Amino acid sequence: MRKHLLAALAAAALTACSTPATDQPAAGNADKVTYLTSFSTFGRDAYAYVAQEKGYFKEVNLDVTINPGTATVDVLKLVASGRADFGAGDFTATAITVAKEKLPVTTVAMIHQKSLAAIVSLTDKGIKTPADLVGKRIGDQPGSTNQLMFPVYAKQAGIDHTKVEFVPSAPPALPQLLAAGQVDGIGQFVVGVPLIEKAAQGRKANALPYGDLLPDLYGNALVTQKDLPAKNPQLVDRFRGALLKGLAYSIEHPEESGQILKKYQPTQDAAVAAAEVALMLPYVRPTDGPVGRSDEFRVARTIQLLVEAGAIPESSVTSKDLVAGS
Repeated sequence: MRKHLLAALAAAALTACSTPATDQPAAGNADKVTYLTSFSTFGRDAYAYVAQEKGYFKEVNLDVTINPGTATVDVLKLVASGRADFGAGDFTATAITVAKEKLPVTTVAMIHQKSLAAIVSLTDKGIKTPADLVGKRIGDQPGSTNQLMFPVYAKQAGIDHTKVEFVPSAPPALPQLLAAGQVDGIGQFVVGVPLIEKAAQGRKANALPYGDLLPDLYGNALVTQKDLPAKNPQLVDRFRGALLKGLAYSIEHPEESGQILKKYQPTQDAAVAAAEVALMLPYVRPTDGPVGRSDEFRVARTIQLLVEAGAIPESSVTSKDLVAGS
């Protein structure tokens, strides 16, 4: 009898140790979740489709609909209003928007450990350093992450941000505007270089990454409604875990990720998408800890940089306002 009891206890302990920390619901109707990509359906957002294709959402009983986002501010507003459950948006732009508009959103994971924001130009434009931007015309969508962050970058670079003209441009037209010489550079993510070079028919592009001067800034973050982590922590844990699993897989398998993206979004170029995913690897993988981790010191440093650059008023936002559980 004693042997049977010990065996039962050992089996129970083994089961407990092998069960994920995020309690999974009983089998049945899956919870429906809507997720917004950060911007359109480029390779940089392929990881969500990888999670879908690999069954990571299904494993945690989630029925996920992935919709294309239209840049950070729009993603935040749709999430805040409840028209989407989760979304991806640049963390610095999120901090600025929350500070100014008090949107009820919060961050539950960091997709990129370093900002991907950059000014991209063609090499024949001669823009090699931030100082070369003075007097130049930069095409970008009004209110974009790159434009919101530019004063912070310019201050760190020692240039006057008012001496750089941002030309309002529709995002899909940016590569063509640059290739046609109608602007000197464009606001873009670093990983967008392969797409730019394709549009420029092989002419080489170069980037001025904001992260080179602002290493504490995060890139995209996973955001949700402000009260959801407290109201339904299980749902947040399940979705976050599955999405980050897709992210971790994608950066190790860029070619496959490009093919998966094309399967779900046939208009995308699998090779260009794969190149974007490959470029993302050093931005996604933290120096220590798991994919998706955040650091309270870096969040506080981001707020400090934004205040110093005049991007947000002092005491307008705290780490607790931006990251769940801070």
